[in-house]
Amino acid sequence: MNPIGFRFLLIVCSIAGCARASDIPPERMRAIYEEVRTPHKYGIVIAAPEGRKVDCPTVFRHGDRWYMVYVQFETDPQGYTTQLAVSDDLLHWQARGTILARGDRDTWDKANAAGGIALADTQWGGDSRLGTHEGRCWMSYLGGPHPGYETPPLSIGMASTLDPTSPAGWERLPAPVLRPDDADARPFETGTLFKSFVFRDPGAILGAPFVMYYNARPPRGDETIGMAVSQDLRTWRRYGDRPVIVNTRPPDLKHGVISGDPQIVRMGDLWVMFHFGAFWKPKAFDTFAASRDLMHWTRWDGPHLIEPSEPWDAEFAHKPWILKHDGVVYHFYCAVGNQGRAIALATSRPMTESSP
Repeated sequence: MNPIGFRFLLIVCSIAGCARASDIPPERMRAIYEEVRTPHKYGIVIAAPEGRKVDCPTVFRHGDRWYMVYVQFETDPQGYTTQLAVSDDLLHWQARGTILARGDRDTWDKANAAGGIALADTQWGGDSRLGTHEGRCWMSYLGGPHPGYETPPLSIGMASTLDPTSPAGWERLPAPVLRPDDADARPFETGTLFKSFVFRDPGAILGAPFVMYYNARPPRGDETIGMAVSQDLRTWRRYGDRPVIVNTRPPDLKHGVISGDPQIVRMGDLWVMFHFGAFWKPKAFDTFAASRDLMHWTRWDGPHLIEPSEPWDAEFAHKPWILKHDGVVYHFYCAVGNQGRAIALATSRPMTESSP
């Protein structure tokens, strides 16, 4: 292009606005929404035990059964543990017990250990089985030393096991893999690190086979989603100098807004990130973004994937884990309403007691 033509293009772009090559067209975003939407709310599938709260579902298949790893907020002392449940049909779940308890009294995670599965099958409509590294299954978890509800500081740790279906056998790395006070911590993550999602990228397009997305916040600010990469799941390198998902706080809001709990799936040539939003629009809800390169994300600005509508999720309907099995989309989420904080399910078609 000659210099005059190039200057003309710059002028046109500055006036009309030029889309990045990484932006996903609206019709593709709409197609993703139509593929994953789950308008039929089945209801609560894991109720909170008396005086406790359950949260953050992550689901996988092992053998011919389904398993859910989720977190439970305990009361004495206050803090998170990680739980396991099992199902034959994705609808009816039976608790199996604690798989990651609080750490010992002198450990960095002595008050909190809130985990979710790592190396999940990211292929949309895939088999939902866990990948392994060094012959073991893995989870990432947030942990911290101080009792209370998410009392700072919270860091991210890793644990692994030979058998993810057993309540026993999870072994933790001795120290966090990411901390808010690390020397290379970015400004948006210097207060608290929250929920993380770790997966294997077969193409290693970011220069490493393992990728982590997680939400974090500074001491007084908004929760946003950032990323890190690893060669071995033990040593992690923060990627980029800013978060990849940010939502703007309304000018009249006195407290922070949240973008959090990412889950990544692969749909054709696109990566899709399911995550939740809170307070930059009313209440808390699930939404998504899409990317070609794992760095630049186009956010969906249409209807929410799930939002409060029923007595059991009247306050919050958020924190997604979404999978497709036998032509049905299952959307597990944390519901806050008249049954406390529980785990609920919505599906792409109505499900009855006799449904598969």
